Amino acid sequence: MFLQDYWYAVAWDHEIKRQPFGRTVCGEPIVLYRQTSGALSAFEDCCPHRLLPLSKGFLQGEHLVCKYHGLRFDHCGNCVWMPGQEGIHKEAKLRIYPVAEKHRFVWVWIGDPALADEKNIPDLSWCSDPNWVFEGSTYYLKCNYQLLVDNLMDLSHETFVHPSSIGQHEILEAPIKVTSDATSVRVTRWMHNIDPPPFWASNLRSFEKCDRWQICNFTLPANVMIDVGVALAGTGAENGDRSKGVTGIVVNLMTPESETTTWYHWGMVRNFQTEDRGLTFRIRDGQAAVFAEDTEILEAQQENILRRPDRELLNFKIDAGGVNARRIIERELARQGAK
Repeated sequence: MFLQDYWYAVAWDHEIKRQPFGRTVCGEPIVLYRQTSGALSAFEDCCPHRLLPLSKGFLQGEHLVCKYHGLRFDHCGNCVWMPGQEGIHKEAKLRIYPVAEKHRFVWVWIGDPALADEKNIPDLSWCSDPNWVFEGSTYYLKCNYQLLVDNLMDLSHETFVHPSSIGQHEILEAPIKVTSDATSVRVTRWMHNIDPPPFWASNLRSFEKCDRWQICNFTLPANVMIDVGVALAGTGAENGDRSKGVTGIVVNLMTPESETTTWYHWGMVRNFQTEDRGLTFRIRDGQAAVFAEDTEILEAQQENILRRPDRELLNFKIDAGGVNARRIIERELARQGAK
């Protein structure tokens, strides 16, 4: 059902504190917390005694304590105390999840722990680069994560779903170029000599004609980075000179909870006006409003898919990016099932 042997973003780094934090990833309930040193621990969210979620418990020094009968677990998942008997029951041990903190997110490894390598965490180097500024948030969506991938790899929907902020008719008229390999897909769209939409006009600080780009990059298991921006028309942006424009990277990390629910971590990283903290939060709040519009669409779409199991999604030319991403996911799931 879900891709195994991958790192998934489970939360923002600031969300994991000195108290149990529960989240389900790919159908697996996980509890996370920070040790007194600041290091992270991640276990199955289930006390082996009477199966109460440990996320309902509390921390006592370095120990995670079950709220039902007080079983205590150390940072390695070993039970160090249980009530009413001498010694420790041999089955009173927690499954450990590899966990890492990188690029403003906390990541957990779903799959074989022996294969976990932090080098394989998605490259979000802009998010921790001092020359860029990054902010965002998380939405809980009642839809399958692949519907989000479809949405992000086909930005023609902006014209109709986001007409007051980033949508414009020229998106529909501009051709797309789609390239892919075994693990990734790229969709490139350039719009030349157009009026900037409201969001980009305010950041370009100009209503002059511009060249606008949208370059959507999908990578496994379910991550989409979108290189977006505008530059004054004819100043060479498509050839690599973006000095007369503004650039942002829209970060989208989809973490499946179940077949029909997804934790959607999103944000925008930019390299313009980086000292303006007010702008940082205005962009975040603007994105929140845009993605709220997507949420309404995607959840209604998921409801109809469940009502109509006999119907299949139709694929048009604009869907090429999402279709290629789905094929890659399907191939990886088939390879996984063949092991």
